[in-house]
Amino acid sequence: MERVSCIDIGTNTALLLIVDIDPLKGTIEPVYHKQAIVRLGQQVDELKIIDREAKERLINCLLDFKKISDDEGADTIIATGTSALRDAKNRMEVTSELVRSTGIVVRCISGEEEAELTFFGAVSGMGNIPDPFTVTDIGGGSTEISMGSTGGITQSVSLDIGSVRLTERFFHSLPPAPEEYTMAKEEINRVLTGAVLPFFASREQVYGVAGTITAIAQIVQGDREFDVTKVHNYLLSYNDVHNLLERLKEMKLEEITALGIPEGRADVITMGTLILHQFMRLLGIGEIRVSAQGLRYGLALKELLRLQGEG
Repeated sequence: MERVSCIDIGTNTALLLIVDIDPLKGTIEPVYHKQAIVRLGQQVDELKIIDREAKERLINCLLDFKKISDDEGADTIIATGTSALRDAKNRMEVTSELVRSTGIVVRCISGEEEAELTFFGAVSGMGNIPDPFTVTDIGGGSTEISMGSTGGITQSVSLDIGSVRLTERFFHSLPPAPEEYTMAKEEINRVLTGAVLPFFASREQVYGVAGTITAIAQIVQGDREFDVTKVHNYLLSYNDVHNLLERLKEMKLEEITALGIPEGRADVITMGTLILHQFMRLLGIGEIRVSAQGLRYGLALKELLRLQGEG
């Protein structure tokens, strides 16, 4: 048995998952999880660097995650960075400082590896999954879409359309001006139709992960507090997403916060919902099953395979 801390550092959030891995039984048992909004990717789309304030927020977050990992008796910490680190010209400087300040080595992974880890993590422990299936991960900096089966991915793509990236690029206020909203939608349509429509085929079994989709599931159910047991495995319809988007695109920030969306996500949830809406509309997806899992669960699965001598 090995206790492992898996850390997923995204553009908007940092996620911690501590698991017990039993390589003999082939099991992964979650022990502890935590989420923190760091906004590492603030202005990275425009400036291509991670600034000092964002770096300090991440250092403080990782120090907290490290203390929790130590208190929980974790044997190993595995940490990855995604879109914000990929785009930042100073990523080597940032990751070096993270090691010096926290002792945690953060590996910047490609969009393809992010998609693969998320693909298998999303459906981990969800029983018999019909093949083929699709997993989409709408993050702060990028969106990953992968198709395949439990035996492997057949097609995947990583797109530079994320809730933080496009909010900074197009929305100058909330609610957005009509022309800002239109330009954002046109950009999302351009990227999806050019990169996804040519290969997308699996419209029946679609799973969605990450903070945008779980927050949407929370709002649709009318909950002001996030409850992972109600969000995980929830079936979200296109009509649910459409009706929510119609509300959000007319709402001010304080009105969105009043729905129960925390600071740090409330300002980008309108854009995130627009991305999900266009993904479902353009690709003819009637419903999407929400997974509260994702990349960090994929990291745990990869570590299980390594301990079994298969990874």
